[in-house]
Parts: sequence; C-alpha cells; structure tokens
Amino acid sequence: MPQDVFEEYADDYDRWFDEHRDEYLAELSRIRQVLPAPDSRAIEVGVGSGRFAAPLGIRMGVEPSRALCRMAHRRGIEVIRGTAEALPVKDSSCSSILMVTVICFLDDPVPVFGELHRILVDQGTLILAFIEREGKIHQRYLREGGKGRFLSRARFYSQDEVRGLLDKTGFAVKAADPRAGFCVIAAQRL
Repeated sequence: MPQDVFEEYADDYDRWFDEHRDEYLAELSRIRQVLPAPDSRAIEVGVGSGRFAAPLGIRMGVEPSRALCRMAHRRGIEVIRGTAEALPVKDSSCSSILMVTVICFLDDPVPVFGELHRILVDQGTLILAFIEREGKIHQRYLREGGKGRFLSRARFYSQDEVRGLLDKTGFAVKAADPRAGFCVIAAQRL
C-alpha cells in the first residue's frame, strides 16, 4: 500500500472532499443506503481522514497513515493504527465493516478479505465502495488526472472481479450499485 503518498500529501487528499463536495456527498448517500445502522462495533478499515466514518456514525477506524489518523481523530473517530493486511482487531468483534476506495491500494485483496472475515461477526455486513475499472470515474481520472498523485499506484477492479474475491473468501453479495463507476457492494459474512 502506498502509505508514503498519503502521509506526505494528507492535506491534499482531505481537501479533495471539499473541492468535489457534490461527488463526495453522492458517494456518501449511496453508502448510507446499504450500511446497517452503525453500533459501537462498526468499523471503517482504511478510515483515512474520517470523511466517511464521521458522517455515517462509525466511531472506530483502522488507518496506516499517521497524518490521516490525526485528521480522523479530530473528526471524532477512535483510530487504531494498522493495516488491512494484519488488522489489530479481535476475531468476530465487528458488527459491520466499511471500506471506501481501499481495495485499489492493496497488494493482494484475498488475505485482506480473509482478515475482514475474521473480525466480522457471523452474518455481519461488509460494505465495499470502490472506483470500478473502466467505469466513468476511472475513465475521467485517466483523461483529466484528478487524484493522479493518489491513484497513480492504484489497481482497479471490475465489479465481477470483486464479487469473485468476496465469494472466494466467505462472503455473499447482497446488493451492488455500480452507478457512474463508483461501485458500492454490500456483502454478508457466511
């Protein structure tokens, strides 16, 4: 995962949400539609600056970047410093997990999905939101640059690829919304 770019350019990363408020609010709304009501055991993995967790009512997050941890903490998130590949969270301790635009920065999503499965309660919900390969957003970033500094090291997946990875790691997809190339998938731990 390219942690250094998020460490060095944390303010730029966070500023994007203000500069693209309509796009951000649309993404937030779509996630809210499928996210179960967060309780004290809900967590966002890759919480970043807390831009999704805070307004969605998720009070706990995991994040590798110290700079982004500080921002999330200022937004009221209890942040555990760590990575998705080795989550510092107890087995079966989370009721729901949110991951927004994280999968594209993973070296290998399979072990990460295994970790998510490990920390989620039986029948718990995983919400994945990601920029879909060849979707409208991905195509726009290729043309215009946009988040180039952050996405230059990203690996994008199709909805079908992500569904396959979830199936392989013990999740059942319950809903998927790929509008505009920002795909939101709700899956349940089997």
